[in-house]
Amino acid sequence: MRRHTIEPRPGWQQTVEEQGLVYPLTRHPDGSLRPYWDESAYYVFTLDEVEALEETVEELHAMCLAAAEHIVSADRLADLGITDPRLAEAVTESWRRRAELPSVYGRFDLHYDGTGPAKLLEYNADTPTSLVEAASCQWFWMEERFPGADQWNSLHERLVAAWKRQAALLPPGSPLYFAHSTADELGEDLMTVAYLKETAEQAGLDTEFIPVEDIGWDRLSDRFVDQRLRFIRSCFKLYPWEWLTSDRFADHVLDTLDNGGGTGTTLWIEPAWKMLLSNKALLAILWELHPDHPNLLPAFLDGPRDLAATAGYVAKPLLGREGAGVTIHEKGAAPVVRDEPCCYQELAPLPAFDGNHVVLGAWTVGDESAGLGIRESSGLITDEYARFLPHVIL
Repeated sequence: MRRHTIEPRPGWQQTVEEQGLVYPLTRHPDGSLRPYWDESAYYVFTLDEVEALEETVEELHAMCLAAAEHIVSADRLADLGITDPRLAEAVTESWRRRAELPSVYGRFDLHYDGTGPAKLLEYNADTPTSLVEAASCQWFWMEERFPGADQWNSLHERLVAAWKRQAALLPPGSPLYFAHSTADELGEDLMTVAYLKETAEQAGLDTEFIPVEDIGWDRLSDRFVDQRLRFIRSCFKLYPWEWLTSDRFADHVLDTLDNGGGTGTTLWIEPAWKMLLSNKALLAILWELHPDHPNLLPAFLDGPRDLAATAGYVAKPLLGREGAGVTIHEKGAAPVVRDEPCCYQELAPLPAFDGNHVVLGAWTVGDESAGLGIRESSGLITDEYARFLPHVIL
């Protein structure tokens, strides 16, 4: 794994915008606009490194599924903050019927520098983004800059194949809706949903687009409807389950939830059981089930324990995104137990390449490894100001 600098392509911004990356720049707190898509450098991997990472990702995914089974069978949903009985029942039923429910993709965030085993930082299996740049833009960049090279990237083909495999699980005679929130001002959620909609169409599915805010409730039929009052029988939503089940329509969501087996009237993708994998409590449960596993970091739910003295730790809110609420506590600092539920994970400072802190985003589609996206940050927390860099296998 190496980082190389390179001159960006002339007109790169227009190029990536035309490929769907309509958010190539990020506005920073000082008001400046700086590249989010950053092709002034790229990363090189060997084939052996990528093959080893693929095996690691698939092993971690299998371990996460086994942990989900443990959470349900041992009745530990409260450890994830899922204490509402109706929601707990819905998640449990979704997990037990998971073979009947479409499920598409997820993204592992990994600590890796090419010199040792990759370490799991977290798993976003509900609403992962940075998909357009990982699946599309970096592939076209490689074809233009390094023709004949390869890339850890089979995302597009695997997504199309996944929709084809799961088409039979969708309610017949109705389009699959794709929804995102208009609260996203950058366009990242919009383009992620638009890209996934395109892959579904290439798989032969009938699709419709709808903003989450435009999903209506028909009191006469007790069903969700679109702007033309057509029933929404299935919907992919880039909208976290914890929001979907806590806003003013939450009761309707649970009342009409299609969890397979002919129950309910609306099928949501990703399914409710993905709440088991996108919660930071999973990290502590994985460590409990697999202590000293080479791809895991020590993590606990009741506090940092001895991490404060031995290595330092990171406190992560159970449902935080893009680094929100994450705090870093260096070795030797007095241990602090926060008021909100957190996961306390051993501090593993992100590898630095030329002063840039790197995290690998390893994608899964279904149960298989599917690709890689790389983000760099100036600090140790990968936040909304991180940059996306392409990679090649040489």
